[in-house]
Amino acid sequence: MTTTPLPPAAARLNQPLDAERLAANLKQVTSHTWDLQQGRAPGGLLGAVTDIDWRVLPLIAPNGDPARTDPGGPGPDTYAPTGWLDRMPYLAQVLAGIPAPLNAARLMALGPNAVGERHCDPKYSLARGCARLHIPLATNPDAVLYLDGTEHTWQPGEFWYGDFSREHAVRNLGTTTRVHAVIDVLFTSELAALFPPAWQEQLADADALINHPTPLDRTAPAGLPRTLHLPAGFTDFSHDRPLDGDLAPACLDHADDHVTLTTAERTFALLPAGPGEWRFNAWSEARTLAPTPDGGAVLHARHGRTHIYRTLTAA
Repeated sequence: MTTTPLPPAAARLNQPLDAERLAANLKQVTSHTWDLQQGRAPGGLLGAVTDIDWRVLPLIAPNGDPARTDPGGPGPDTYAPTGWLDRMPYLAQVLAGIPAPLNAARLMALGPNAVGERHCDPKYSLARGCARLHIPLATNPDAVLYLDGTEHTWQPGEFWYGDFSREHAVRNLGTTTRVHAVIDVLFTSELAALFPPAWQEQLADADALINHPTPLDRTAPAGLPRTLHLPAGFTDFSHDRPLDGDLAPACLDHADDHVTLTTAERTFALLPAGPGEWRFNAWSEARTLAPTPDGGAVLHARHGRTHIYRTLTAA
């Protein structure tokens, strides 16, 4: 059995940035101490606070909440800018120019003598259609990112992609704080066009999921079913088998600019994806729902190049 080779774990995007303007923007948001990073469990419960000097300033967050230091996940809120982004007009311009749907965007500051543990973030893999980008704003020679066996010292003015589903860690043994803008996006062909040519050649054979840009029109589709019986796996993001599990009722409705899906445990926001399909907010087209004219729906599940589906009749 032949294994599809993975593209390199890191790639510098073909989009040079103005390091001086980034530094000037950073000065506008450093008059106060940023909050330590704190995770959130599914359902919104607060998780543990980091035990190293690892601080976060949210620029784009779930529901525009400036207190959310975590990257968020599938849930009821869509992403919106916080007030801090207004103070960074150049970085806001850069973010607006990224040719992919954005989820969270955060400034992440690693203090002197802070060392993180090695770990993997499975969500941010091309097979799931998710990517994490880095824009360095301030660094020093002793601030290092370890990624998939290689040490990196990315510099201001550069724009990077990293495959953080692979093993990685950060350390800062310098005397100054290292600050990166960390941006979570859905992987699109337009974004791939900014990668180096050699990387794009390898991507052509890789097991990657390419998303559609999110349409501007978020009008609820005609014939949207109000009640469906969904397999339990469709709203369980802890594994990659969304079409499996016992059927349970779920309600669909329309909010201001998205569709809501409510189960017995949680509510989610659904956003437009490919033609006629709706994806989970903070997730890619790895799982989508497509309403049918007869009041049913087609559930799609994608992982890299694999695509399966399940048709549900009207409840």
